[in-house]
Amino acid sequence: MTKFEIRGVRADVLIGAEKREEILKGVDLTINSGETHAIMGPNGSGKSTLAYAIAGHPRYEITEGEVLLDGENVLEMSVDERARAGLFLAMQYPVEVPGVSMSNFLRSSVTAVRGEAPKLRAFSKELQETMGNLSIDSSFASRGVNEGFSGGEKKRHEILQLELLKPSMAILDETDSGLDVDALKVVSSGINRARAANDMGVMLITHYTRVLNYIQADYVHVFAGGRVAESGGPELADTLESEGYERFVKAGAAK
Repeated sequence: MTKFEIRGVRADVLIGAEKREEILKGVDLTINSGETHAIMGPNGSGKSTLAYAIAGHPRYEITEGEVLLDGENVLEMSVDERARAGLFLAMQYPVEVPGVSMSNFLRSSVTAVRGEAPKLRAFSKELQETMGNLSIDSSFASRGVNEGFSGGEKKRHEILQLELLKPSMAILDETDSGLDVDALKVVSSGINRARAANDMGVMLITHYTRVLNYIQADYVHVFAGGRVAESGGPELADTLESEGYERFVKAGAAK
């Protein structure tokens, strides 16, 4: 039983060499094994800042609070240690890594997380099966990581990593953005498979309710003003769809 706890987290974004701005202003959230928590909110509310700060991006500095994964404070770990502990981040804008093939990148990642190199033949079979499930052509295994990929292909590659690395806690930063309906269904199916196979907890950051038609959220949290403004069940997403974020933004500004 995995428990992921964000306790009183405040964080700054570093702007240039000396300037900084506080974005997160006291975030509290707990996610247990097998639960999916949708984080919704307007642009600039701090959703992506929360994701990158937890993952250890150098531009974001957590100034207060703690982030616990099964009681261990991940903020005291290096970025690679966080990954080995079971934390995974799917990025909103996956980067290209020219000259490094997908297959080599993925096998190296799996080796680092699992603690030993998988047998080449077994890994090749696992990779091809997982790529097939995500409708990724087998020729992509020899291409540079995300090099020349479309937006949808990059997002499928993120979920390919998710399925192979088998984390206990996944943070998915707008994985649904830029996807057409067919790609959204494929990506959502991959997330659902990974969650079911590993009893994985999911923090699903999104602007839109359409992804929740394919990924069932147990809880929905509205992010505004750098904090969780309101939490509820899946029905809260329907309220946001019909009413928007305005009242939450106003409430956050008043605090």
